[in-house]
Amino acid sequence: MEKRSFLSVLCLLLAVHCTAFIHRDAIIPACAVGAACLAASCVKILSTGDECLVERLGQFNRKLGPGIHFIFHPFESISFYETIREQVLDVPPQECFSLDNAPITADAIVYLKIVNMHDACYKVFNVKNAVKNLCLTRVREEIGSITLEEAFSSRSALNKSLLHSLNDVCMDWGIQITRVEIQHLQPSQEILRALESQIAADRQKRASILQSEGEKSKLINEAEGHAAALVKDAEAKKTSLIMSSQAEAERQRLEAEGIKVAIETIAKAIEKDNDPQTSAIKESVQFLRLKQYLETQGKFSESSSTKVLMFPSQENVPYNVHSLIQ
Repeated sequence: MEKRSFLSVLCLLLAVHCTAFIHRDAIIPACAVGAACLAASCVKILSTGDECLVERLGQFNRKLGPGIHFIFHPFESISFYETIREQVLDVPPQECFSLDNAPITADAIVYLKIVNMHDACYKVFNVKNAVKNLCLTRVREEIGSITLEEAFSSRSALNKSLLHSLNDVCMDWGIQITRVEIQHLQPSQEILRALESQIAADRQKRASILQSEGEKSKLINEAEGHAAALVKDAEAKKTSLIMSSQAEAERQRLEAEGIKVAIETIAKAIEKDNDPQTSAIKESVQFLRLKQYLETQGKFSESSSTKVLMFPSQENVPYNVHSLIQ
């Protein structure tokens, strides 16, 4: 800005010097041209989102916002011209050491905004360079206060801590830090190989745990299934025994009823030949016993392990029954 005012003054002096060699009638137009050039150099147009500071005779005079303005050269000059929009400042990578003495290369991006143009100009020299150096220092301090594992696992907390610590200083410079982002955290090759080995071991450990849990669940499910099958089988056997016993009881009842009917029938048949009722009942009972004995011997004969069968002799058979059989 000072160079531009110096050129405007030089043009005015040249215009005045040239008028000495110009005809007297051309002095007025030459002066008019010089005045126009001087007036044009005093006009300053600012875009929306930009501001500048004006000094008069080396002392701060006023702040200019967007629009058209007049600066009276050479008595006034623009001392600071900057945008009030959010800006991005790239912090170069640097080597840091964590709390456990692990070397890490870290870089960051800082988003800043000028909120007080006067403080940004007069409270610090080259405010962007000051913010960058401050960020470099704070990144080293923050990484040095945490371990290597925490630096990778809690990057958001690291960004928040950097944001608060930077704003504590930059607000006095008229700068507001809106966001800080750690871009890269690159450990050394030895640390990187160690981390890879640790990650591989952790993954293998988790895989082993998952596999053992799967085997455990499998065994539990198989045991529960086997127990349920045993319970169902026991219930089925119980039901089968109950039904078998009920069927056997029913069979025995029916058989007893049949035997009773048979005894009564035989007794009635024998009563036709013999008058005494008692002897007829006894003989009918003996006949039924012989019948059951023969049926039992027939069942024994069906077995492959039976070798000898015993049959009643004629002397053992009652007379009346023997006569009936013949």
